[in-house]
Amino acid sequence: MSTIGIAGGGIGGLSAAIALRKVGHDVIVFEQAPRFGRVGADINLTPNAVRALDGLGVGEALRATAARPQFRISRMWDTGEETSRLPMSDEAERKYGAPQLTLHRADLLSALENALPANAIRLSHKAEAIEQDATGVTIRFTNGKTARVDALVGADGIHSVVRAALLGAESPRFTGVVAFRAVVPREKVAGVPNLDSFTKWWGPNPQSQIVTFPLNLGRDIFIFATIGQDSWTHESWTQPGSVAELRSLYADFHPEARALLDACDEVLKTALWERDPLPFWSKGRVTLLGDAAHPMLPFMAQGACQAAEDAVVLARCVAEAPDIVVAFAAYEAARRKRTAKIQLGSRANNWLREGGNADWVYGYDSWAVKVLENA
Repeated sequence: MSTIGIAGGGIGGLSAAIALRKVGHDVIVFEQAPRFGRVGADINLTPNAVRALDGLGVGEALRATAARPQFRISRMWDTGEETSRLPMSDEAERKYGAPQLTLHRADLLSALENALPANAIRLSHKAEAIEQDATGVTIRFTNGKTARVDALVGADGIHSVVRAALLGAESPRFTGVVAFRAVVPREKVAGVPNLDSFTKWWGPNPQSQIVTFPLNLGRDIFIFATIGQDSWTHESWTQPGSVAELRSLYADFHPEARALLDACDEVLKTALWERDPLPFWSKGRVTLLGDAAHPMLPFMAQGACQAAEDAVVLARCVAEAPDIVVAFAAYEAARRKRTAKIQLGSRANNWLREGGNADWVYGYDSWAVKVLENA
């Protein structure tokens, strides 16, 4: 039995901890924050992610607060014309083995945290240096402490210290696109149709869109909007934005789309930066997971979903491989092609605009995919 360290206590890191414990390993999650707070807004879990999380044993907790969108709808920004309507909810569960669930990020993190013993998580531990040798990995933290583990999973997000240790400094590119996020009570937009569904308003160019879906058992509506803007380059999901600016930028959109923005009292704003797929993400006893391995633009709503898939496949590789080095290589081989395709597809932002095939994304089963054949 190995002791596996995980840098990062986000969705991918906690999912990996649960999965690795299920296959018999000791796991320590090193999280930089001093406590888990109610940070962030939404999580859109498509069926492929819900299936992965169901297998980790947290599905019932998620369903206690999640909404189940009835359809995935595409509409045009100006006329309001529907260009596609994909059944979700019960139909997705029948077709893919799990529904789509939309919920607050904090509710997902709480469900994952509650599935782990308290001594499996060490808060206020931000990695700053990584060294590995033939027998293990030494991690040095900004608090002055060190830890020695048999292997390390870097699940420490888009600005990953573990990734930098493996591949050097990154060179992200600003897309020229900014994103706004807001949550409004359903009663403030009761006259808008399709509030029980995931709706994407496709704008006049690939940079412009408004996406809405229900949260909190349908009591709240989440709003995500993007638009081209070269003047804002700050990358943070907690930076406040201007509601007045948000409304003015989409003044030409359909009245039903504008009604959603008119209901916003506050909004968050971030610049969107893109990264290319990595040439590799495992080396010896160190590997990467989630945004540290394959940071994605949000246009396919697969960032958290791919992290959940990663966690399951990683644990299955560790369980089936003869040693941790072979396991990490097998995990990368099983995941890198798929995540790169989704990473590049998210950049293009044209998936399901006018229908198309969702099966290759939503139908993926991380519990059944072959994991050692390409190692």
